[in-house]
Amino acid sequence: MALVAPALAEPLETAADFHLDPGGAEANVASHLTALGRRAAWAGAVGDDALGRRIVRQLADRGVDTRWVTADADAPTGVYFKDPGRGVRYYRQGSAASRLGPSFVAGLPLGGVRLLHLSGITPALSPSCDALVDALLDAAAAAGVPVSFDVNHRPALWTSTDAAARRLRALAGRVDLVFVGLDEAAGLWGAETADDVRALLPGPPIVVVKDGGVGATGFDADRAVHEPALAAEVVEAVGAGDAFAAGYLAEWLGGAPPAERLRAGHERAVLVLGDTADFPRLPRG
Repeated sequence: MALVAPALAEPLETAADFHLDPGGAEANVASHLTALGRRAAWAGAVGDDALGRRIVRQLADRGVDTRWVTADADAPTGVYFKDPGRGVRYYRQGSAASRLGPSFVAGLPLGGVRLLHLSGITPALSPSCDALVDALLDAAAAAGVPVSFDVNHRPALWTSTDAAARRLRALAGRVDLVFVGLDEAAGLWGAETADDVRALLPGPPIVVVKDGGVGATGFDADRAVHEPALAAEVVEAVGAGDAFAAGYLAEWLGGAPPAERLRAGHERAVLVLGDTADFPRLPRG
């Protein structure tokens, strides 16, 4: 997707200057991972249009491998606009990404991949994208590739909260590592504490429960570790969860213990919280 955000922390309605950058949960995670020194690819679809070509080029400039991005001549690149402190507006109905389906998996070389990262946004985009997620999970299991999954509940994309709750919980049960906000888990499943979330998601070996400015709790098998959040001046929270996931995953890939993974997630998230962009002009790892 393409992201349009005011260059400064000011309302979209009155802002004079804007940044136009790649966006979207999985692309954000890939961007942060490469900035932290990990090799990452983004596989997806954009329109065969100026926006699509621009964001693919920008991702490549960040070091993200874009060989598995397709250009759809019959559908546009999705766009979203950030209105700092007021929310996000999405324009992606009928986008190129929403037209992806299970056949996309055949072109992905999962052999040798160390991790596949997915989000709960993809299955909500369209029935074909929902089927794509199942196909990706099947392919990853067959290839022995671990999967991380960020719940990323977007209520506007689902027909009902019940439908989202059932589907997202089922998907979380099929992966190796889950990221979920406590507020998301409360809205979806009625969880009140991190322990409640773990009880609701007993299957994944690792579950990370994020609780905003309080901190994050990681459940690694039977062990729970809590890491307090870092102090941050919040300009715009959207995108910080992707940064947290990337910071955590970068350390997980390096074999770091749970507390260090959580701390790295917080450190990355703080950099995004203080900016209007999903991927600010950050220092590389």
